[in-house]
Amino acid sequence: MKNLKKMAIVIASLFLTTQLFAKEKVYKLSMATTWGPTLSPLIDAANNMAKYANEMSNGRLQIKVDPANKHKSPFGILDMVKGGQYDLGHSASYYFKGKDIDTLPFTSMPFGLTSPEQYAWFYEGGGLELMQKVYAKHGVLSFPGGSTGVQMGGWFRKEIKSIDDLKGLKMRIPGFAGEVMAKLGVQVTNIAPGELYTALERNSIDALEWVGPSMDINMGFHKIAPYYYTGWHEPASEMNFMVNKKSFEKLPKDLQKILTISMRVAAYDMYVQNYNMNAKAWEKMKNEYPNIKVVTLPEDVMSALKKANKELREELGAKSPLLKEVLDSQDTYMKSVREWTKMSDYLYLKDNI
Repeated sequence: MKNLKKMAIVIASLFLTTQLFAKEKVYKLSMATTWGPTLSPLIDAANNMAKYANEMSNGRLQIKVDPANKHKSPFGILDMVKGGQYDLGHSASYYFKGKDIDTLPFTSMPFGLTSPEQYAWFYEGGGLELMQKVYAKHGVLSFPGGSTGVQMGGWFRKEIKSIDDLKGLKMRIPGFAGEVMAKLGVQVTNIAPGELYTALERNSIDALEWVGPSMDINMGFHKIAPYYYTGWHEPASEMNFMVNKKSFEKLPKDLQKILTISMRVAAYDMYVQNYNMNAKAWEKMKNEYPNIKVVTLPEDVMSALKKANKELREELGAKSPLLKEVLDSQDTYMKSVREWTKMSDYLYLKDNI
C-alpha cells in the first residue's frame, strides 16, 4: 500500500510538472517588414508589437523582426507571409495592389477617411471584417498596423502651376493616388524607401511622395526638391500587420488574444508617435530650412484630381465586386461620420486658429 501511495505521488508530480511545462511552452515566430532598421516610426510599430507580445505572454510568445535589409524584399511581404517563409509581416496594404487589387483601400484612399474616421470604420463600421474577407484568399489574417495620419503631397523640383506641368512628370507615388496621377499624365513609379533619395538625386524621378515632416526631413529630399506640397492623396495612411493563418491557429487561444492586442496597441502607439514627431519636425523645418516652399496644388489641378479619382473608382468597382463592397462601405461610413468630424474637429479649428 505504501508503495502504491509513493507511486501515486510520483505520478501526480510528473503530471503537474508536465502540465507546467506545457503551460510554459515558448512559441517562436518570425516577422518580415517593408522598413529598414532605422525607419522610425514604421519599424517601431513592428518592434513594439513584438515587445508587447513577449511581455504580456511572460516570454511564451517571442517574435523575431527582420527589417527589409535582412530579407531583401520590401514589397514581397504578403507573398512571404502567405507562403509561410515568415509567420507575420508589417507593411502597407496598397503595396500589394498589383497582386490583389482588393487590398488597395485598407491603407488610404484619396479624398477619403481621416485616421480617426478610418479607425472607427475598422473597429465599429465593419472595416476589419472586410479586411479579413479580402486577405482570407491568401490564407492570411490582417490587422491595422499604425497610421501616419494625413500625408504631405510630396516634394517637387519645380512648382506645379497647371495640369500641363504634370504631364510627363516622373514621380514616385504608390497606391491609388498613383493611378490618379497617371490618369493626368504623370509617369508613376514605386520605389522602395531605401532607394528614394538616390532616385531623386540621380534624376530618375522629378518628384516623390513619402510621408510627412518627421520622416521626410531626415531623408534630405528638401536639398534637391524644394517645393513641398500639402496632402490630398493619403488622409489616413494605415500600415498593416499580417499573420499566416496556419501559424495563428497553432497558437493557444490566450496567445492569439495577446498577439491581436499587441498589434492594436502598437498601431495606436505608432499613430501617436508619428503625430508628435511631425509636430517637432515641422517646427524644425520652419526654423532651420526656410528655403522650403510649402505650397498647395492649384484649384484646377485639384478639381482634375477629384474628377480622375471618381472615374477610376467607378472603373475599379466594376472590375471587382469585393473591391466595390469595400469602397462602398468606406463611402457610406464617411457620409455618416464626416458630419461629426465637421462639428468637432473642423469647427473647433476654424473658430480657434
